Amino acid sequence: MTITERLRICRTYFDGGMGTLLQKEGLRAGELPETWNLTHPSVLEEIHLAYMEAGANVITSNTFGANRLKLNNLDLVIRAAYDNMARAKARFGGNSDDVYLAFDMGPLGKLLRPLGDFPFEDAVDVFAESVRVAAACGFDLILIETMSDLYETKAAVLAAKENCDLPVIVTNAYDESGHLLTGADVPAAVAVLEGLGVAALGANCSLGPQQMKDIAAQYVQCASLPVVINPNAGLPQVKDGKTVFDVDADGFAACMRDIAKTGVCGLGGCCGTTPDYIRKTVAATRGLPFVPPEEKHDTVVASYTHAVSLCGVPKLIGERINPTGKKKLQAALRAHDLGYLVREAIAQQEAGAQILDVNVGLGGLDEAALLPETVEELQSVVDLPLQIDTVRPAALERALRVYNGKPLINSVNAKEESLATVLPLARKYGGVLIALTIGEDGIPATAEGRCALAKKIVDRAAACGIDKKDIVVDPLCMAVSADDNAARVTLEAIRLIRETLGVGTCLGVSNVSFALPERQDINAAFLAMALQSGLSCAIMNPCSDEMMRAYRCFCMLQGFDPHCESYISFAQTHPRTAAVSAAAPTQPADDGNALPPLMYAVAKGLQKQAAQTAKTLLQTEEPLSLINEQIVPALNLVGERFRQGSLFLPQLLMSAEAAAAAFDTVSAKLPQADGKKGTILLATVQGDVHDIGKNIVKVLLQSYGYAVLDLGKDVPPQRVLEAAKETGTKLVGLSALMTTTLDAMAETVKLLKKELPGVFVMVGGAVLTQEYADLIGADGYSKDAMGAVALADRFFACNET
Repeated sequence: MTITERLRICRTYFDGGMGTLLQKEGLRAGELPETWNLTHPSVLEEIHLAYMEAGANVITSNTFGANRLKLNNLDLVIRAAYDNMARAKARFGGNSDDVYLAFDMGPLGKLLRPLGDFPFEDAVDVFAESVRVAAACGFDLILIETMSDLYETKAAVLAAKENCDLPVIVTNAYDESGHLLTGADVPAAVAVLEGLGVAALGANCSLGPQQMKDIAAQYVQCASLPVVINPNAGLPQVKDGKTVFDVDADGFAACMRDIAKTGVCGLGGCCGTTPDYIRKTVAATRGLPFVPPEEKHDTVVASYTHAVSLCGVPKLIGERINPTGKKKLQAALRAHDLGYLVREAIAQQEAGAQILDVNVGLGGLDEAALLPETVEELQSVVDLPLQIDTVRPAALERALRVYNGKPLINSVNAKEESLATVLPLARKYGGVLIALTIGEDGIPATAEGRCALAKKIVDRAAACGIDKKDIVVDPLCMAVSADDNAARVTLEAIRLIRETLGVGTCLGVSNVSFALPERQDINAAFLAMALQSGLSCAIMNPCSDEMMRAYRCFCMLQGFDPHCESYISFAQTHPRTAAVSAAAPTQPADDGNALPPLMYAVAKGLQKQAAQTAKTLLQTEEPLSLINEQIVPALNLVGERFRQGSLFLPQLLMSAEAAAAAFDTVSAKLPQADGKKGTILLATVQGDVHDIGKNIVKVLLQSYGYAVLDLGKDVPPQRVLEAAKETGTKLVGLSALMTTTLDAMAETVKLLKKELPGVFVMVGGAVLTQEYADLIGADGYSKDAMGAVALADRFFACNET
């Protein structure tokens, strides 16, 4: 019986923590645990055996960080890890057929582009090298765990799928809000991973069992696959200089019993757990009835932050990133002005689109190169799911590969060539297919003929392993100017396809009005009729007031708009006298509040627009005014939303990049500082590659008469210490933008205080608070650049010689 089969028919137990056990055996700080496979094989063998004897079915290799970025002897380490497990399994006195050896892969410790500087395909290559070695050893499965970035998770899964035929299980690491570090919620992760074809999925690490109960429940509610939950032994605390966890084995087992009752199929532990935790979890849950995973029938697409269901309330797909009939967009594509496409995307998102169509097919352009580039550019700013729209298989595959989420795929049709090329791509990368009712003889004239072609596509997709929930049929609408019955036949086809095949439907609404006057009125009326006929999603212009009125009215009258809130809001902000805009507003708003142009560009993460706007404004405004009144407030706005959980790391980092672009333009106009007031050492801490906050502090300090020694970004603690010693600087400023680098900040502060007791350390950054600054022993905290200047003024005033 394979692990895939076992997870579906009976409760399966995973082992627990490894690092904490190795530390008890003498693993030193900074020493790579994976090297112990070679240097301490007997220790690893005994740990694996202890977990088997505790009742664990899945035993995880000591290879969490085994990749070429960290190890020079990768082959030897992975083979030794397998040998240690195999020897333990041979010694196991129980049923060895019920023990599965998992090759463990953790994150690379790199941020992938566009958030960081590590290319997606390089990540795939690094994971793939480890997978190939593991596959040759004889492992039973691949366990990808502790992933906090959905994009890196996808890279690891593709590497596993493309380089071995072993089952793949994925567990991600969530924060207490139920999101990954880069913003994905549970439904988004489920949509992406089920689309990629993993065997099971779930969560591990970062939280204790009590905090993970809600995440487990969300997984069971969303997933059709077996769910695996491996929490920490509670939350970490520092006592006597050591990290300990606050939940004992009995408390852990009691919580895991509650989690098992929700329908979770796989139970285990992570940091702080031991064989005793697993033994007591087995004892507490073995007698509970097993609840097999339940097939879900929701049609779902996802971005890198959230999922969108195409069931229930009809969804709107913004149509404006498509060059057909759009001269300005065509010109932008030929000029490679992707900023124009980004502005169109933002305008459609603000107008109410839930998904964006992306089509860059234009004669003379390399669509296979341009489409994936456009997808990446849009996803760096906009977090809506995308519909990848192309007739070229090469362009489709390259775009699907780099897309961060589960997209709509537009499209497949009933022709043999299309079925043979598009279905395998959808099966490999995951996605919801738009199925066009076009056959070898064209588009049938009747609703019954179109339904027959839709059934052919659904059946062929099923044979390829694609469930009908991942198909949305577009019965196509011809222009009523050429065929009086065109609209009627399409509406009949929508009803027939839903009733006969049980799949969703989609439609390019504006086709119906081609070559007629006052097209918006026709489109709006037809949209309402199609929605009433059961249309699941409409490809339309969300910047059209007429069409949006029809949509808002339908949702309200159909009971999809509680208390008429969305309709009332739309009516208040879109009076009938307003002009229709199909591009970015001239005075854009953010959450209903008008923002100055530079502040808007920074808040939205528009790098080129931010730089150009800053250049224009410098003709009439002072540089410091732009920094203090637009760039810094924009970063404060974004930082506050990040803390509130309404905005996630990708948007935060792209706003930082936009601020950096504007800042570079503005800072060139600032006068040089004389440094007479004092010298300050600045650094962005290790692991953090974004330093816009530090750079703003630097310029303001210089503007106020301070000399600044800038160590740059991603600076190790030891380097900060060495620079402080070499220069004799008494004031050090540390910056961090990402939560993952807070430990590095704490380590840097601790080292400075130990080695240079008289140094004054001030800290700041989007993710910091006064409480955290106090906790790590910093002398000062500032939430913004002007606060850092005030801290410097007070320090030097009290320390004048």
